[in-house]
Amino acid sequence: MKYVRIGWKHWHPDEPVTLYSELDDNRFEIRKVEVFRDGRYGYASSGRSRGSTKLGILAMPELSEIAKDPQFEPVAITREEFEDVWARSRLG
Repeated sequence: MKYVRIGWKHWHPDEPVTLYSELDDNRFEIRKVEVFRDGRYGYASSGRSRGSTKLGILAMPELSEIAKDPQFEPVAITREEFEDVWARSRLG
């Protein structure tokens, strides 16, 4: 498994500003959390979701490819960091 956090620089009030993804070995999302500017969370997995958050249907590009677009700030994170935000997204 791989875990990533992507900061998204924009001012759209209905779009997330941070995205967290758990990826399988082929870089497909297994679980995703979206954090919005106002503190709301959305999440998605194969069996459930909250809000408009959905799993991607294509494999996620490598972080170096994503980083070529200046509006995105991708970084690899630990499983622990992902699990922490996953738990918080499910609370409220």
